[in-house]
Amino acid sequence: MTVAASTTPLHNRWTLWYDNPRLAPPGTDWHDQLINLGTFQTAEEFWSIFNNIKPSGDLALNSNYHLFKEGVEPMWEDPANKEGGKFVLTIPKKDSKGGKCDEWWLFTVLAVIGETMDASGNEICGCVVSIRKGQDRIALWLKSCDRKACTEVGARWKKCLEVSNKTSLQYQAHQDAAASGRSFKNEAKFAV
Repeated sequence: MTVAASTTPLHNRWTLWYDNPRLAPPGTDWHDQLINLGTFQTAEEFWSIFNNIKPSGDLALNSNYHLFKEGVEPMWEDPANKEGGKFVLTIPKKDSKGGKCDEWWLFTVLAVIGETMDASGNEICGCVVSIRKGQDRIALWLKSCDRKACTEVGARWKKCLEVSNKTSLQYQAHQDAAASGRSFKNEAKFAV
C-alpha cells in the first residue's frame, strides 16, 4: 500500500483487536472470537480507528483491546511472542474510574506506534488493556526476556506514563503464562 504525501507514515503497520472471552459462545476457541478492528500504517488511519471505538474504561467487564504489529497475533504462542514476555501495569479500579486507565492506555498506544520506547525498534510486539472486576491492567508485550533490553524499554514506558518511582512494572514470561494457562498470575522475572 502506498502512503499519500499528506499523511504521517508510521514505521510499522499495526492491527487493533478486541475480545471478551466471557461473551463467547461455549466451546468457542479464544482465537476465533478475536475481532479485528482495523489495521493502519499512518497516524491519520490510527486516529480514524481509535476515535471510533469505545474508550477502554467504557468496555464491558473482561474485555480486552490488543494492539500488535501487523502479522503478530495477540497470543503467547505467536512466533514473535513465544520467547518473550510482558510488563504489567496494574490499575486499581478507583484510579480507572478517575480516568487513569484511559489516559495510560492512550499514552501507551501512542508511544508504541510512535516507537519512542524501543531504541532498537525490534523489542516491542504490542500492548493490551484488560478490563477486570477488581482492577484493570495494561501490558506491554516484548519479544524477549533479555533483562537489559526489557528493563530499558520498561524504564521508558514508566517515563511515558509519568508514573512515580514507587510504581513497579512487573515482567512476566509468556512461557510461564502458557504453562499455567493464566495471563497475569505468574511469577515476575524482574521489575522496573
